[in-house]
Amino acid sequence: MTKKYSFGIDIDGTVTTQEFMVPYINHYFKTNITLDDFTEYNLLNVLPIDPVEFQKWFLATELEMYTNPPVQKFAQETLQKWYPQAALNYITARQDNSLDVTNHWFNEQQLPIDTLSIVGNASKVVAAKNHQVELFFEDKYENAIQLHEELNIPIILFDAPYNRLALPKDVIRVQTWQDAERWVAKEFGI
Repeated sequence: MTKKYSFGIDIDGTVTTQEFMVPYINHYFKTNITLDDFTEYNLLNVLPIDPVEFQKWFLATELEMYTNPPVQKFAQETLQKWYPQAALNYITARQDNSLDVTNHWFNEQQLPIDTLSIVGNASKVVAAKNHQVELFFEDKYENAIQLHEELNIPIILFDAPYNRLALPKDVIRVQTWQDAERWVAKEFGI
């Protein structure tokens, strides 16, 4: 069956909970931060941590963090509902070394998936174009704006302390996957 729509979906902070890295950061760096402390996406701008030490820690810890991050409430049910009619193309800034752990996580969480594109530090725009994405789900403000401007498609932006800046008309801020589901039902009829 040919899918009717093509959706692009970020993973970390969009399908996963936004705070899944916080316990790892608190444990290693002996801090007591919460998600509300992350008023910018770049953690180094809000944490008193040496950039070299942070990079070293991240590289050593990233696969462990990606092994079992919690799924946002209602994400699995919502994605399952859309799956028969929409191609679910996950486009993530994770690095190539995370392919196996990411695929394993999708299987463990029983998340529906059509494709997985790991773009690393590259723009998500190319992968979104390759999949002819008509709607994108994201939590990083800069990505949402770039995708919207370059693809001229609506973007669902999951609200977080680090993305609360002014939005153009077709970048829609939502609080939950249920909000996203209602918007998609109204605009796409699924």
